[in-house]
Amino acid sequence: MAKFLNTTGISYHLEELIRNTQDRLILISPYLQFHKRVKDHLENLCIQKRDIRIIYRENKLQVQESNWLESQIGIRTSLCSTLHAKCYINENEAIVTSMNLYSFSQQNNDEMGIYVTKQDDPQLYDDISTEVQRLLTVSDEIRVSVKKVDKEVIQKSEKKVSEIIKAKSNSKSKLLTTKELSAKTGLSSRKVNSWFTDNKLMYKKDDNWITTKKGKELGGLEKTGQYGNFVVWPEDLAKHLSE
Repeated sequence: MAKFLNTTGISYHLEELIRNTQDRLILISPYLQFHKRVKDHLENLCIQKRDIRIIYRENKLQVQESNWLESQIGIRTSLCSTLHAKCYINENEAIVTSMNLYSFSQQNNDEMGIYVTKQDDPQLYDDISTEVQRLLTVSDEIRVSVKKVDKEVIQKSEKKVSEIIKAKSNSKSKLLTTKELSAKTGLSSRKVNSWFTDNKLMYKKDDNWITTKKGKELGGLEKTGQYGNFVVWPEDLAKHLSE
């Protein structure tokens, strides 16, 4: 019989599910930020040459996550642009849940899920497994590339943002979405978003864009739209995006 899980239960059973994998492990989560214990379990499975697949939605991993994934040769990754489901399954157990494989979610969010075993609920387990296989089929397998962090570049970038904040005019500038800033600068929306995330001015949590303290100092303002929160920025930032 399926078992209901709260946040603590999901975290516990997820770690046990990963640790107890004997053959194949599939982790499905739109967003990724690995807790150290999860990394330890996955590294151990790689050593044991288990088959590990991860499906996620956006190839916008933090540098540390990207570098770690690249170092794990035994982990195969795939992208699914429409992914919203969160599911974790091995050859004997499955968890279907609201919780991303994201350290912040495990520690701060209120989540729910169900835990299923092949032995107690064979039909339900098979139904979950069938849908997981479908997602694997429609996803595009990719190879995560290593990104190196240049400390000097980071320091220059942080200094530049600090200077922009200090020089920010008291006059109210028109607020633009990143899409509008993209149109104004000729840069892609991805590059515009990357400029704000790389400079730690905003970050994405589930389907929402969140402004950091530094981002608010720069004039970023959160708005609620049809598909979640987004951030608007002063128009005069456009000139700095293309520098």
